[in-house]
Amino acid sequence: MQEIKRFQVRGVPGEVVRAQFGSRIVDYWIPKGGTNRLLIAHDGQNVFDGKTSTHRGQTWKMAQAAIHVSQELGINPPAIIAVWHSSTKENPWGRAQDLAPQRFFTQDAYIDPRWKLNDPSFVVKSDDYLDQIFNTIVPAIFPQSTPEKTAVIGASMGGLAALYAAITHPDKFTTALALSTHWIISDQEFARKMIEALPITHKVWMSRGNKGLDAEYPPLQDFVDQLMVARGFGNRYMTKAYNRSGHNERSWAKYLHEPLRFWLNT
Repeated sequence: MQEIKRFQVRGVPGEVVRAQFGSRIVDYWIPKGGTNRLLIAHDGQNVFDGKTSTHRGQTWKMAQAAIHVSQELGINPPAIIAVWHSSTKENPWGRAQDLAPQRFFTQDAYIDPRWKLNDPSFVVKSDDYLDQIFNTIVPAIFPQSTPEKTAVIGASMGGLAALYAAITHPDKFTTALALSTHWIISDQEFARKMIEALPITHKVWMSRGNKGLDAEYPPLQDFVDQLMVARGFGNRYMTKAYNRSGHNERSWAKYLHEPLRFWLNT
């Protein structure tokens, strides 16, 4: 791990650290006074720093929300590790390579043609990406993490990645928070295979809005909700639809306190 810089975020005490693990950049924040809880976030560019976010100036305001919910519950806020995706001008599909659930992107799987992932030169690398998070990044930053106090969060393809992490690394954390889960990258068969592979012991949150790309989500998300109920997740599963909510960091930030409360209120 090589530290790049430290910076402050309004409403967040202390400093956020930016570090590099090989070619991977990670931003992380550990609250003063310590904590035994850890939140791992995909699309780390969008978590703390408005200068690096996809929509300039818009972030998840994740630490602020975590602090607020933790104060409400009377607990110490979690540490947050925000892992950047790999997209660059030279490799615009790096994010998809990191976040697409590798085990389920078989040759016969349907892929939304808008993603152009049927290009033979495209190689999904999400298994390596998750291995790096759990075997290198987390031990270096927060070695005291325990599965029962750790959650993974993501939105859109990051939501799929949070669920895929539960499938591939069920012993590393116990709550997956998947906002605007991008099921429409494929079809019902793809969704069914992923849901059937989820560990029944985990807590799972899914949500969607009704504006922009999220407006396409209801049919497949409703199908997934039925599968989750049929599998018997019970109160370990929460699904919510948000009116006038879109597919962007500003929308997710507005209701982020709810999935965080779902995780932390245990």
